[in-house]
Parts: sequence; C-alpha cells; structure tokens
Amino acid sequence: MSDFYGQNKRITDDNYDKSLAVKCVNGTFVGRKKDGIITYRGIPFVGKQPVGELRWKAPVDVVPDDGVYEAYYNGKSPCQHKDFSDFEETLANQGEDCLYLNVWKAEDAGTEKKPVMAWIHGGAFEFGAAAFSLFECDNFLKENPDVIVVTIAYRLGVFGYFHLSHLPDGKDFPDSQNLGPMDQIMGLKWIHENIAAFGGDPDNVTIFGESAGAGSVTMLPLVKGSHAYFKRVIAQSGSPTLSRSAEEAIECTNDMMEVLGCKTAADLMKLDARKIVDNSDAVRLRTAPERDGRYLPLDPYEAYAKGAVKDIDFLVGCNKNEFDWFAAVMGEEGIKMLAADRKAKKFIRMTDEERALVENFCKDVKGGGCEPECRLFDQIWFNAPVIRMSENQTMAGGKAYTYFFTAENGHGVELSIVFNHQEPGDESERVFDENFSKSLRKMWVQFAKTGDPSLSADISPDGKAKNWPLYDLKDKQLMVFDEFDIHPEKESAKKLVDWDRTYFMTKYYLF
Repeated sequence: MSDFYGQNKRITDDNYDKSLAVKCVNGTFVGRKKDGIITYRGIPFVGKQPVGELRWKAPVDVVPDDGVYEAYYNGKSPCQHKDFSDFEETLANQGEDCLYLNVWKAEDAGTEKKPVMAWIHGGAFEFGAAAFSLFECDNFLKENPDVIVVTIAYRLGVFGYFHLSHLPDGKDFPDSQNLGPMDQIMGLKWIHENIAAFGGDPDNVTIFGESAGAGSVTMLPLVKGSHAYFKRVIAQSGSPTLSRSAEEAIECTNDMMEVLGCKTAADLMKLDARKIVDNSDAVRLRTAPERDGRYLPLDPYEAYAKGAVKDIDFLVGCNKNEFDWFAAVMGEEGIKMLAADRKAKKFIRMTDEERALVENFCKDVKGGGCEPECRLFDQIWFNAPVIRMSENQTMAGGKAYTYFFTAENGHGVELSIVFNHQEPGDESERVFDENFSKSLRKMWVQFAKTGDPSLSADISPDGKAKNWPLYDLKDKQLMVFDEFDIHPEKESAKKLVDWDRTYFMTKYYLF
C-alpha cells in the first residue's frame, strides 16, 4: 500500500497526462491508470479541512479553483484510537485533515453516463478509512466496468459525533454531534456537482455501506435536501438502530470530559488530537449519529413509516449469526461485559413484560458461553432492524429488496465478495464459489443501474435467471444468499427475526 500514500501536489507545468485530467469545481485532478482502471485518490471535497478553529465545525464547501493537482495518493485517514490502527498504514497517515474521496472508473470510449456507487465505510463510527485496501475497486470494475465507484471519508469517533452544545461555551458548536453525516452529505454534494466530468451520471447515484456505513446510508435519506444527491441505498448489516439520543450523547461527552480533565469546549480545543483519540476508549461503542430532532429525526423509523424516504429505492439485509465475528474479536468475557453494559442502559427503560420476553429468548438459545448474548445481539443490532426498516418502507409505499446472507456466519464476511478481493491468503481466508460471488456483485450493480437487483438469464453469471421479489407485508420475502442456491424465501421460513420477543427492541435503538 505504500505506493498509495504520499502528498498530492499542485502541478505547475504542462507535463502531465491530459487524458487522465478531470476538471472539477475545486480544481483539475490528474489520476493514474493501470490495467484499464483509472484511479483518482485524495480529492478534497471541502474548501477547508476541519482543523484548528474548524475542529467540531460543519464541513466547509469547496470554492472554485483553476489549479491542476495530482490525485495520485490517498488522503489522510480520520483520527482514531490506536487499537484500531493496525490496518495497513493508517496510524502513520492519520489526521484531522481527512475529508477526501477516491474515484475509480474503467477506461472506455463510451459517451453514455455511468451509474455511480458511493461507498461509506463501516467501523462502529470509530475506526476505518475510505482508503483501506479492502475497498480498492480495481477488481470490481474490471468485472463491472459500467459503473463508477467513489469512496468517501468522514470524521470518526469524538471528532465526528461529540455533543458539545450543553457545555458553558458550547453554543459555538451546534453541529458537533452529527459531523459524520454532514461530511458524508458534503462528499455526496461534491459527487453531484463533479461526477459528470468523470463520465458519471449525477442523477443516478447509489449510496452503499456496511455496518456503521449501512447505518449511515439509512439515515442520510432523512437529512433535509439529501434526495437531490442520490436515489438508491444499499445497506449491508446496518440501520437507524445504530444511533443515539441527545441524552445518551451528553452522557458520553461528560464521561469523556472527565477522562480528559476538561470543563469547557475551549479546554478541548487546546488538546492535541492524538491525546483525545487515545483516551476515547472510555466511550467505545457509544459514539454514533444523534437523533437530535434537527439534523436527524427523533424517531427515524416513524419517519420511514410516514414516507420520508419512499422515493428512495432500498436494498437491505444482514448475515447469519453476525455476532460470531464480534465474539471472535472480543472473546466471551468481552461479549458478556458488553451485554451487561447494554442491559444496564436499556433494560431499565423496558417494561417488566418486555424484560421477561428478552430473558425468555436468551434461555431458549442452545449453547453455552456467550451464545445467548450473541444471538440476542444478532436480533437487536441486525435482524430485527433490517426487517423493521423493510416493513416501514413498504408500509409507506416505497421499495425495499431484503436479503439474508447465509453462505458464511459473521459480520462483514460478504465484503470480500462485494469488492472482489477473494485472493486466497492464509488458511483462515474463505474463497467463495465464483458464480455465487459474481452473481452477488452483479445484483448490486444491477440495482444501482435500474433500481431492481433481479438478473435475467442473459446477464446472470451462471446463465440462470434470479428474480428478487420486493419485500411485502404479507409474504415478507427475502433473497437468501446460500452459496450454491441463491433464492427467494419467506421470512417465516428463515425466521430471521423473533417477532414476539425481540422485534419490539428496535424502538430502544442501540447506543
């Protein structure tokens, strides 16, 4: 990855490849070409980076610029806790000046505008980067050259989701609790205004993401004015459940202030970014978009049900036994600690009857260790929210295509398929059936192109038609991604959600 890190410089002479130069509002950017794929890295989508006095401030829009700039290297990754920085070279390439995007396109001579797929990465709103090697799109575009892919960065953790307005001098930071989604919207605005110059169709943009990225793309349609920038959403294992209330956000901030020894926003502004993020383990898995009633609605599910996003096409789903991945990373003790924390924060708000239902669910789970907690977390973090989102979108007259990925257990296991990074490495790496993998990617692309992920026989990788029915309130059909049998099936057959004992928990959200 070292070839992808460096500093993009202004080009002051005429010695650059004009065929790889694209004129945008905020400059002309020169990419690189390899094996028929042209990549533009580290394009700023803001006029000023959020540093200095702009820390915890809304992103600043770009200004016209006639300069010519290299787009050879990834921008800096957002600041994040050191425990999460073993990914590639992100620790050495972190900074508050992190609002950049990358563009991938296949080289061709066609003149027809291509659909655009804009990726928003996951990572619990606390870690990750648009520049991770997993999100390199060369392989994806070699197979599907008829779309353009953009990966967007955004501020993370306490820099992207930190409620400050309750502090004595907090009135100067009215947006600090939702800077992550604001950054994402600014990136989408840049795409809308500039992607035509790359050969993309600004009126046919699909936003897609996984985990916190999926939570993001399901909340962005609720932002006023956002529908001008995209028309479709693909949400892999994430939903509006991944959000918090103002009260929860304020409690999180107060805990962080105590750890840092700060009393005011002015105290925070004096601190080095590294000190802030290295102490952020005090609020781990507690920073998230805030349902503030101003930028995001107090009840996103109600907004869905009332038709706030009915004009946006949705493709949503989750994986089998998502929390197996978390158990592998956190261990049994970590899962049980997380469960105890969530019970302390959430169970107190439930009725006695609701608490009894949850306890009853856990007692019925077969297996020891942290198996009951994992299966409960599957329900309340992933399965039930996906179904509620599909229900509410359908109820409002919108379109929702819903899936259940069963080819492998665990959170994020489909990412290597989506981005076509299935090179065998160590023995633990899973390589999926080629037709299965190509079919999934083709469905994602077909949805981005047309709003319907179904594949006719002539475009299906194995030559077999795959009809993906819309979710409906009667049969509640899902597309099941079994490795050797992709097929639709009723939710009642797969029992994705426990309607009586866990579905109600979506109203309590997560953080």
